[in-house]
Amino acid sequence: MITLGILLLIVGFIAKIAIVWTIGIVLLVVGLVLVVLGSIGRAVGGRRHYY
Repeated sequence: MITLGILLLIVGFIAKIAIVWTIGIVLLVVGLVLVVLGSIGRAVGGRRHYY
């Protein structure tokens, strides 16, 4: 999810498409939250690790 967010950020920046840029930011933030919650040992959605 983090890599998809970064990819969408880059594509949105290059193509100057605001909605792609916004979706990239949202995916990046959600991915980072899941990584942080997984790293502190808290299971999210029944999974301890998100890769």
